Amino acid sequence: MSAPEIHPQAVVAASAKLAAGVKVGPYAVVGEEAELGEGCVLHPHAAVGGPAKYGRNNVFYSFCSIGGDPQDYTFRGERTELIVGDGNIFREYVTVSRGTVKGGGVTRVGHENFFLAYSHVGHDDQIGSHTLFVNGATLAGHVSVDDFATIGSFSVVHQFCRVGRYAYVGACTVIVQDVLPFSRVVTERETKSFGANAIGLERKGFSKERVQTLQRAFRLLNRSKLNTSQALAEMRKQFANSPDVQELMLFIEGAERGIVK
Repeated sequence: MSAPEIHPQAVVAASAKLAAGVKVGPYAVVGEEAELGEGCVLHPHAAVGGPAKYGRNNVFYSFCSIGGDPQDYTFRGERTELIVGDGNIFREYVTVSRGTVKGGGVTRVGHENFFLAYSHVGHDDQIGSHTLFVNGATLAGHVSVDDFATIGSFSVVHQFCRVGRYAYVGACTVIVQDVLPFSRVVTERETKSFGANAIGLERKGFSKERVQTLQRAFRLLNRSKLNTSQALAEMRKQFANSPDVQELMLFIEGAERGIVK
C-alpha cells in the first residue's frame, strides 16, 4: 500500500501516526497522539483527535469531530483514550468523545459501524460492531450498544443504559432503561392534523375565501364521522370549483402510506 497522502492544507500533529494508504484532505486535522490505520480517509475539514487508535479503512466525513475531549464537567485534562476498530463510517458532524477517568478512561467503537450525520457517542461508551446510528441519534456517557443494534434518528439514550444485540430503537425515542436484545422499541406518539394552515396561507397571499374553503374541506376530512373515501366523495360534490381542494384530493388519492388526519 502507498505512503500516506496529506494535503498541503491539512494539519497533522507531530505525535500523530499515519499508516500506509491514509488520505488526509484539505483543512482536515489529525490531533496529538492519534494513530490512523491503513486506508483511513479524512475528507476536507474532518477532525480526528487523540490519544486515540483508529483501525483500518475508517472514513471520516467533513466536519465530524472524533476523539475529542469528553463532555463532562469533571474532566480536567486527564489522559483518556478512544479506541476504534476497522471499517467504520463517520458522516458529517458526527461527534465521538474520549473516555473519562471515572468511567474507565476509554471509549470503544468496534468494526463496521455506520454513524449518520449529527449522531453522537458520549464519553466511556462501548459500541459493538455493525451498528447503525441514524441522523441525530445521541448517546449519553457510559452507554453500551451491542452488535447489530440500530438507534433511530433523533433518539436519545440515558447514561448507563444498555442496548442489546439486534435491538431496534425507533425514531424520536427516549431510552431511560435497558433495551432487550432482539427487541423493537419506540416511544408512543400520535401525530394529528389540525386543519388548514390558515395564518401561513394568508401570509403567502391566499385570499380569505380560499382559506375558508380549505378550512371547510379539512373539517370534512378530519372532523366528520366519514372515512377518507367517504370524505373524498363528499368533497367532490361540495368543492368541485376549488382548484385548491382539487389539489388536496389528488394528493390524498396518491398517498401510498396513508395520510395524517
